[in-house]
Amino acid sequence: MTSLGGMEMVDWNLAVATANRLVRPGPEVSRDEARAVVAELRRHAKVSEEHVRDFTRMRSSSSDPEAADGETPPVLVVDRPGWVKANVAGFRELLSPLLERMEERRSGGTGGAVLGAVGGKVTGVEVGMLLSFLASRVLGQYETFAPATRDLPAYSDGGGRLLLVAPNIVHVERELDVDPHDFRLWVCLHEETHRTQFTAVPWLRDHIKSEIHTFLQETDVDPGTLLERLREAAQSLTGARPSGEEGEDTSAGDRTFVELVQTPAQREILDRLTAVMSLLEGHADYVMDGVGPQVVPSVAEIREKFQRRRASGASRLDQVLRKLLGMDAKLRQYREGERFVRAVVDEVGMDGFNRVWTSPNTLPTRAEIVRPADWVARVHG
Repeated sequence: MTSLGGMEMVDWNLAVATANRLVRPGPEVSRDEARAVVAELRRHAKVSEEHVRDFTRMRSSSSDPEAADGETPPVLVVDRPGWVKANVAGFRELLSPLLERMEERRSGGTGGAVLGAVGGKVTGVEVGMLLSFLASRVLGQYETFAPATRDLPAYSDGGGRLLLVAPNIVHVERELDVDPHDFRLWVCLHEETHRTQFTAVPWLRDHIKSEIHTFLQETDVDPGTLLERLREAAQSLTGARPSGEEGEDTSAGDRTFVELVQTPAQREILDRLTAVMSLLEGHADYVMDGVGPQVVPSVAEIREKFQRRRASGASRLDQVLRKLLGMDAKLRQYREGERFVRAVVDEVGMDGFNRVWTSPNTLPTRAEIVRPADWVARVHG
């Protein structure tokens, strides 16, 4: 674990403890109901696997150890604390280049002195507050860079884990007042698409990981500035305003973590990452809608209500944190990416679209995401 002047820069154990203490309880369900939800989600995930692969025509690579017997690792159905624990492990691995670089800058720097004074425990608390916010909103995810932990193993499909957050799924299906069985299958179709993307395209995980690490290694931010941004995020959770700003309208939501670390070199990397994430999210939405009418009777109602929920957002607090964490950009990625996939499939068919997975060179650029015809012209000539 990276330290600073003998202190941990982020006390990850305290971050987990803080998040679990602050995270809101899930919806009320009986023990029998909970068991039934978990069992159904696992069944839906298994069924979704074949639906997705038949629709996309993507299959696990023969180099994938799991492909030999045709089995994929089981889905992990977790509660909110389980999601926190799994993601902290992933964050630690992905952020290691940034934390190591910041440690190198600690001696003699103002930022290093500030962070050394407050210590990793303060930072751990603030990271925990952010995780507690996110833990009640994520329905599921394919955790691409998951290292093995005692409670959550990493599987042999390259390290990824498919997580479904049962209490959040139940909460949203009740909030939308939709058929729970249909909604659970609908969610599984989206998340199973992400698993298929990474198991069928063996170079994709390492490509994205390399881009992220290069992005973080290029970061030239001092520890004090990073701490200040974490504090802004944490204070927005409680509605507090940083001291000394009583007369100013400087919301933390006017900035994002991404903006904090951008340099000219990083902008090129960020453009590539934005494009590939738009592709992955848009592809998952496209597949979910394409498979949905065949297997989810109420898919039209679910889609309409879910889109309305996405667009309306929630409280001012949610809006601030969405902006700060870049979640508004993620919603745009869904829309732009889905339009790209739909336009390309309409033009060259599913097999023609699947040339996007050939190599990093055939991934769309950020400009091509919004101009699909340019990608078709470049890749298909």
